[in-house]
Amino acid sequence: MNVSGCYDNMESIPTLGGVVKGAGRMFYLINPKENLYENVDDVPNLYVQSWPYFFTFMLLEHIVLKLKGKKGVRLNDGITSISNGIFLEGGRLIWRGAEAYLYTWVHTHFRLVDLPWDHTSTWLFAALGVDFCYYWMHRACHEIHILWAQHQVHHTSEDFNMGVGIRQSILQGWCGFLCYVPLALAIPPAQFVLHHQFSYLYMFWIHTESIKTLGPLEYILNTPSHHRIHHGSNPYCIDVNYGGVLIIWDKLFGTFRPEKEGDKIVYGLIYNQPSFNPLHLQTFYTGYVVSRFRGYDNWVHKLRAVFSRPSWNPVNAVRFKDMAEDPAIHTRIKYDVILPRWCSVYLLTHYALILYGFHHLFTIHLTMPPLTVFTLVLYIMGSLTVFGMILDASPRAPAFEMTRCTLIVLLAYFLDPSYGVIDAPLQLFYLASGLFWFVFVYKTVEIKSVKQGI
Repeated sequence: MNVSGCYDNMESIPTLGGVVKGAGRMFYLINPKENLYENVDDVPNLYVQSWPYFFTFMLLEHIVLKLKGKKGVRLNDGITSISNGIFLEGGRLIWRGAEAYLYTWVHTHFRLVDLPWDHTSTWLFAALGVDFCYYWMHRACHEIHILWAQHQVHHTSEDFNMGVGIRQSILQGWCGFLCYVPLALAIPPAQFVLHHQFSYLYMFWIHTESIKTLGPLEYILNTPSHHRIHHGSNPYCIDVNYGGVLIIWDKLFGTFRPEKEGDKIVYGLIYNQPSFNPLHLQTFYTGYVVSRFRGYDNWVHKLRAVFSRPSWNPVNAVRFKDMAEDPAIHTRIKYDVILPRWCSVYLLTHYALILYGFHHLFTIHLTMPPLTVFTLVLYIMGSLTVFGMILDASPRAPAFEMTRCTLIVLLAYFLDPSYGVIDAPLQLFYLASGLFWFVFVYKTVEIKSVKQGI
């Protein structure tokens, strides 16, 4: 069985009705009878199909914020969010649906009941079960240090906008996977995969400051208001509002905190690591956990440094949420880098090429040898990392960008031309870009920029 099917099939949405249905999926507004699947292979990759909606919603949010007199979505922060989202999807191309395979294996060998896959009652039970398990998975990712090391990627932005909804760790699919395993005892795998995707689509649009309240829906659903609190680094924002689609789980288990008039939420991590480099954001905290592990001689302390809550230490057991708020966080300056206009235009052009390349790879990767897919995914991730270095105005960025442009031309000679990875005109474009950076490296050494706070 090709369990990676849930991550691989694509369907076009050419009609107005299809567009409306696609938009409805973002809000979990769907007809269960039109979304019943017997096999995992048959479940479409709704997450990837929804990227046009992601971009559209982000653009609309930016316009709304501008009309309200706010700054809108910052280009560098938005690109960083998208890059981390591609890291997540690139990882899925590498392990080809292994998460779904494990769930299927447990369901096949250990299920306690056989629920009919084509009954609406099974569909609704699956929706409720996935959301319940998401609450505990999300809570575990905040309260277990090594899981937080991965999930913190989602919280690294100092802004709060829809782009943050796709800013995820490459290992997010594996974080807290055990929290979903009990569902495999009853819920058919196709239903699990389907609702797991619906859950993440819903949670995309609740990352926004452009919607103040949803009225009575605030009592039942997770909303932008509830999720703003969750993303704050203020003490009263820590360890609350873990819900995915429903907020009732937080109310049942004592982790709910409503947004109040006068709240001044400061977004980002408690101890920020300012950068627009996705590789750095994906890895720096894991390095910190490893250093904490190595820093203790006592094995009990070593294990607690990895598996206890992030604030744990053997001397002071106070949780972050119980600490007094430091007034300095309200004067904390957001990290920002102002690049020259030519550099921004260059970056957007090459970023668009990488986005198109990733989309093309996604559509044909099952026809390619795994090693080829792995190589191209690494190249895409490397490209996004170099773009992040440019956004950070790293002095090493020119040399890495020159190497990146040269490397894709070399890769083109070793890849089967039928894959259509890069044609002759694009090879010339990349060679010209590499030559530009070669001259740039020796003449200016670094990207001239203005690093400032906002």
